[in-house]
Amino acid sequence: MSEAEVSEYIESQDEPKRSTLNAMRKLILEVKPELDQAVMWKSAQFKFKDKVVVGMCAHKNHMSFSTPSAEVLSGLATELEGFVVSKNSFQFASDQVLPKKLIEKIISARLRELASL
Repeated sequence: MSEAEVSEYIESQDEPKRSTLNAMRKLILEVKPELDQAVMWKSAQFKFKDKVVVGMCAHKNHMSFSTPSAEVLSGLATELEGFVVSKNSFQFASDQVLPKKLIEKIISARLRELASL
């Protein structure tokens, strides 16, 4: 699992999904450059010390952003108003790049959670 596999995954997507995934990947790595990249569950995942922090996936009619923790997303319910939220992921438009501030909050919350385990 590697950065190259994530690049292949992203490049295999149609536009605008490809551009959105590339922009999201850049933002995730700006927030936490030391995250490892992997393709898991047919999606791009970003890991810290072998634990998944966040992931992103292109679907037919939308994109999703995820974290393995339902607690992280429920703790950010106010910030996620307006998104279709499930237990550990939420949907957004294929041409919508999420705000860096939101990505920072999700990554920070997940890293705090991992540190407490």
